Amino acid sequence: MNIFLIGYRCTGKTTVGKALAERLGRTFVDTDRMVAQAAGMTIARMVEAHGWPFFREREHEALAAVCAEKRRVVATGGGIVLDSRNRRAMEHSGTAVWLTASEKTIQDRMLGDETTAGSRPSLTGKGLLEEIETVLNERNPLYAKAAGLVVDADRATVDEICDRIIRQLRIQVYGD
Repeated sequence: MNIFLIGYRCTGKTTVGKALAERLGRTFVDTDRMVAQAAGMTIARMVEAHGWPFFREREHEALAAVCAEKRRVVATGGGIVLDSRNRRAMEHSGTAVWLTASEKTIQDRMLGDETTAGSRPSLTGKGLLEEIETVLNERNPLYAKAAGLVVDADRATVDEICDRIIRQLRIQVYGD
């Protein structure tokens, strides 16, 4: 079984994913990094040169490759749930864990992240907080549909989030 971390940008998918993989003795994979490495360019550059549909198809290919493996902890891109093929693939290959955070927390984390410009191109062309609100309104139903577990990552440490995920996965798998 794979563990897929889903959620909006800057909810902690990569940071939590690395820590969770280490604690569980699993391999960590980041689909955004896979796509960027395969293309030899940043996601922002890829979207600028080829458009969002091109990126989304590369993202689907990366996820399909990951789903062919087992025992992975996978940090997904925030929009991976937009494609129903991706939601089905995650469901058949493991459990999706939706990391949630408030709009303000997401905004603060994005403003404090040096990699935002290269890895997180604008999705709407709006101001940052307005974009976050707009995109969350669109994606939250899709995250909810895909998620096997929901974990609030707003005011918790990485260790606390990992503890919550592990505890909920044990309950889900073993009924503890």
